[in-house]
Amino acid sequence: MKTELLQFQEVLQDVSLKPYNTLHIGGVCKYMVFPHTCEELQQLLLTIQENHLKYFILGNGSNVILSDEYYDGVVILLSHFDQIVYEGNQVHVGAGVLMPKFSMDVVSKGYSGFEWAVGIPGTIGGCIVGNAEAYKESTFDYLVDVTVLYQGTIQVMKKEELSYAYRTSFFKEHPGYVILEATFQLSKGNYEESMEIIKKRKEKRMNTQPLEFPSAGSVFRNPLNADPSGKLIEDIGLKGTSIGGAQVSQKHANFIINTGNATSNDVRNLIELVHDEVKKHYGIDLEMEQEYVGWD
Repeated sequence: MKTELLQFQEVLQDVSLKPYNTLHIGGVCKYMVFPHTCEELQQLLLTIQENHLKYFILGNGSNVILSDEYYDGVVILLSHFDQIVYEGNQVHVGAGVLMPKFSMDVVSKGYSGFEWAVGIPGTIGGCIVGNAEAYKESTFDYLVDVTVLYQGTIQVMKKEELSYAYRTSFFKEHPGYVILEATFQLSKGNYEESMEIIKKRKEKRMNTQPLEFPSAGSVFRNPLNADPSGKLIEDIGLKGTSIGGAQVSQKHANFIINTGNATSNDVRNLIELVHDEVKKHYGIDLEMEQEYVGWD
């Protein structure tokens, strides 16, 4: 098995996952592979299937909570799927491109449509899976189609074929589909106006979110017909609550931060405490926005 995996162009063994997620937590994975082409990814997934290995695909490691336990399987990163190609008012962008980079590239080329996304710390693939959104705009608002790898075959799926909603999509419910590339619709923009919007929103994020600490972003979705999750958590006095190195942010209560030495269990236990306290006080069953990955 070791020999079969080592045939691939870029393979690491016994890798700490801490540098590969925005919370800087997690254990060690047995293999980490960075495929360079669709063909190599196809062969990698076939090898994984034939050898009955566990695997998961990791984007920028935001919005996920990785386990402390040793992961006896393969972690795949699509960071080499990083092309951005403009075609009229549409753009084809690889799944591994970081959303802030993409947002700034769109603006630099004189287009508009993704100013809202400059502060989202995910990859294009991850943002499609979770239908990332901000300022009442979302990834699927601009999506035209998605190129995927499914059961060894590359296919293009139109937006109209895909279900999606607030912070979720078809791909979250069907993890067997691997996103390779997406096409988005853009409009002609004004560089100075777009940069002014981006500047103001960056300032707002700096003032309202704990960007100076590692976190995985917003922990809970905002419930329908109720105050935002952060306000619910703050109003019952949970700001600053800590378990080990994990803490409910003093700046924004819907963020759990790593103050320096948090374990995955610290984070999970604190999430469960916050969830249970909100349910006890309000009867609201907050839904996780983040995803547990690698937990048995």
